[in-house]
Amino acid sequence: MKPPIPILRIFDEAKAREFYLDYLDFDVVFEHRFDAAAPLYMEVRRGECVLHLSEHSGDATPGAAIRIEVEDVRAYHAELMAKSYKYARPGVERMPWGLDEMTVRDNFSNRIVFYQTEGAS
Repeated sequence: MKPPIPILRIFDEAKAREFYLDYLDFDVVFEHRFDAAAPLYMEVRRGECVLHLSEHSGDATPGAAIRIEVEDVRAYHAELMAKSYKYARPGVERMPWGLDEMTVRDNFSNRIVFYQTEGAS
C-alpha cells in the first residue's frame, strides 16, 4: 500500500490558493473542473506530502483534521512566520507524548498538525 491522500473541503478557490500555495508553500499538481461553472478539484504537493482540495460538497466535510510529519517543524514554523500571514500565527508546542507540533487551521476550519518525531528538541 501507499500513503493515503486526504481530501480537504474548500469553499473559496482564492482563499485556498492563498493558504495552501502562498502560505504553506505547496505546488499545484493538477486542477479539474467538469466545466467552467463546476467546482474545483485540485491536487497540491510539497515534497512527498500530497493533498486533494475539493469544492465538491460530497467529497469531504469541513473541519477535518490531518497530521503531517515534517523533518524540522521549527524550521517550517520559522518559514511560515516570516511570511506574516495575517490569518495564522501558529506556535510550536512540545506535547506530553514527546513530539514537537505546530497546528494551523485553513480558512475552511480544517486543522493541519505538522509534527516532528526524530530529533525533537
